[in-house]
Amino acid sequence: MSRIDPIPVTLISDPRKLVPLDGGTALIRLPANTGHGHADGDVCVACSGITDVRALLYNLLEEHRRNMRPAFSRVVVDASAVADLQQVVAALTGKLPAQALRDHTVARMFYLAG
Repeated sequence: MSRIDPIPVTLISDPRKLVPLDGGTALIRLPANTGHGHADGDVCVACSGITDVRALLYNLLEEHRRNMRPAFSRVVVDASAVADLQQVVAALTGKLPAQALRDHTVARMFYLAG
């Protein structure tokens, strides 16, 4: 079995500093956790599907595996709308406990590059 190199993830917190994207880059935009009656940062099952960076990274892998998206060699995460950027950093650096097997896959396949 061949070894797959981990994929770098660049975290952007200022939308004015979005890095140039090329054909090998996947973009994830994390929305603010608001819109249906709770404050930013509150735990919400409905919001977690669109704000959990580990779930979104895993989905990128699965979409590629199923030929639903082209191959990518890096990921840019636009987290400029997120109130608590440290939660995103913690998720990407293994500081949050794994919630599912997918989190272990993400930890092996991606690393925070900047």
